Amino acid sequence: MKLLTALRSVLPAALVVAGMIMAALAIAETAYEAPLPVAINSAPDLCAHVPCAELVPGATSFSERMGKPAYVEAYRSDGGEKKLAGYVFLSTDIVDIPAYSGKPVITLIGMDTKGIITGTRILRHSEPILLLGIPESVLTKFVKQYLGKFVGDKIEIGKSRNNEGYIGLDAISGATVTVIAQNQVIMRSGVAIARQVGILKVEPKPPIRFSAVDERLGWQQLVEEGSVRRLTVRPEQVGKPRAPEPHIDMHFGYLNTPSVGKSVLGESGYNSLMSRLKEGEHAIFIVASGTDTFKGSGFVRGGIYDRVQIAQDMDAYTFRDLDYLNLWGIEAAGAPPYKESAIFIIRDPGFSGALPWHLMFLTNKLDQKTGHREFVSFDSEYWVLDKYLQGGRPKVVKPDAAWLRVWKMRALEIGFFLTLLVAVGVVYALRDTLTRNSTRKNKWPVNVFKYGAWIASIGFVGFSLLAQPSITQVLTWFHSLLFQWQWELFLSDPFIFLFWVFIIVTVFLWGRGLFCGWLCPFGSLSELLYKVASAVGLRRFQFAVPMALHDRLKWVKYVVFFGLLAVSVFSMGLAEKLAEVEPFKTTFLVGLFNRSWPYTLFAAGLLALSIFTERPFCKYLCPLGAALAMPTTFRWFGLKRKQECDTCRACAKGCGSNAIDADGRIDPRECMLCLDCVVLYTDAHACPPLSQERKRRTRSGLSLTPIGADGYYIPIKPVPAPATKP
Repeated sequence: MKLLTALRSVLPAALVVAGMIMAALAIAETAYEAPLPVAINSAPDLCAHVPCAELVPGATSFSERMGKPAYVEAYRSDGGEKKLAGYVFLSTDIVDIPAYSGKPVITLIGMDTKGIITGTRILRHSEPILLLGIPESVLTKFVKQYLGKFVGDKIEIGKSRNNEGYIGLDAISGATVTVIAQNQVIMRSGVAIARQVGILKVEPKPPIRFSAVDERLGWQQLVEEGSVRRLTVRPEQVGKPRAPEPHIDMHFGYLNTPSVGKSVLGESGYNSLMSRLKEGEHAIFIVASGTDTFKGSGFVRGGIYDRVQIAQDMDAYTFRDLDYLNLWGIEAAGAPPYKESAIFIIRDPGFSGALPWHLMFLTNKLDQKTGHREFVSFDSEYWVLDKYLQGGRPKVVKPDAAWLRVWKMRALEIGFFLTLLVAVGVVYALRDTLTRNSTRKNKWPVNVFKYGAWIASIGFVGFSLLAQPSITQVLTWFHSLLFQWQWELFLSDPFIFLFWVFIIVTVFLWGRGLFCGWLCPFGSLSELLYKVASAVGLRRFQFAVPMALHDRLKWVKYVVFFGLLAVSVFSMGLAEKLAEVEPFKTTFLVGLFNRSWPYTLFAAGLLALSIFTERPFCKYLCPLGAALAMPTTFRWFGLKRKQECDTCRACAKGCGSNAIDADGRIDPRECMLCLDCVVLYTDAHACPPLSQERKRRTRSGLSLTPIGADGYYIPIKPVPAPATKP
């Protein structure tokens, strides 16, 4: 008894202190968002800031940055002479492909003169899964699979398809989106540099042939039909404060199309431009307004316009001063005012106006908190309309988006997961039928489904799918709503996305209890341990936290949640590190015995404590539970109560969640929807009001009518006998 009393007294302090220790360890241990030299994105001597020598074996010296996109030549010494050994390039100089975090994984890549990848090095990442779950060494091992691969090979994540020429790479379980994005980063970067230095030849594309359509259109007509496209970048998208004026607002179009060119430039202007173009050359126009410039403030004669480029498939086309022509004005009626304008000529024979292409705006995004600048790009697609092309648009098979590829790869598992979610929702919707067939002594009609859900959530959802929802996702969505919502980011993990759809719907229908009490993998594991311990003879060591203490401790999880939310406003990276207070990653994503001992001790300690008291983490420390508890206040359907519940304590005595107060009220924010009280609600032998009525009727010889929806026996109403005829 003294031991139990001591445990009760130290429980709150132990939980809070342990959580703080784990958060501190997460910060100290990880290389997450490692600081990089400020000059890494712009310094001519790239290799003075990054370890280029590690990526090209035998290289002893390196050039300055050259080309567009930029790369560095690596040289080895051969008899006192320098010989070209390969190339080194920084991924963010070439592509801006976000990973799961919404930020790119900054990678340094080495390639020899034959296009063989000789080295890869992760310099910086912002992936929370690699901070709090999967070790960074796993990502390092993944990128080493590219060593010895030719940049022109067809490489994809998954099994090899030799008959189609695809080479498969092993993925990282639980980080599929990250590795798909990283595959695109490495291969697209390698292809871009290989084509620039002549290792890969540009594949010919179908030439554009125009139809006989030749009409004059106003500006609004051009915009509505898609012949003039728009690319707008807001200040907050590049790390600046919100402002009414855009960072840049660009309109652009393809001038070779007769109807478009003549509408924009006028008849004479169009004819003059076409006379200057050689066969196979293409002209686009750009007009822009905003606080930034697409021409760039540092442009010099003979240089490159480094703010804009054209992308088509894996190819990127940049513009020099000789590719620029003045745009003196727009003839189309209704054109908007603009601050700068240009006509750019694409001279590369690898470009085709018949196929879709993207205008890219390239810039740097400033992190106001750290001062770090990172390369970002924004793009808008353009494709000449069907009616302007002979035979219409050619058939183009576009690669699936990264998130869609994940959904297709895991379609079978997604089907099973959806079945589980729907089944649990249907079972709970039919709870009245199940509880009426249960009694206080026999709850198996309910428990068979609830325990089945626990086992499925632990084994299938937690350990197999690694789909444990986390407070980090809540913080990510909160910031996305404030700054920039990206559906691709949330669709990238199908199980987490579907789980959250289920959670949001059921929280507003019934409260957080259906997720927390039935389907949360860690919560299910915690309560299952408690139930098993009770069944094997440890009941005498189990205890419930006194209600007075519980009423104080339950607020701790809200302090943790709002603390993480406040920290995330100043530093999302730090908040994600502090979220290590959740033991989910150690338990499911990595494994109790695959992390350093403090993490294992923290998670194992919480699970061990769960043997003796019901769901201690869920009740007192879980920030995710706190986040879901608040909207639970506005649920549509609550649990039924009777008038006598105000004074009757039968349900409260058996409530493992301590969710029923002294006045018989159920706190939906704490309720795990175990349905024990609902079973008693219609149990004529366990519910005191029902039991009293049953005994009274039995003594009086009255019939026991069915129990109605209000939890009482249906009243017996005497029916007068029909009058007899004289």
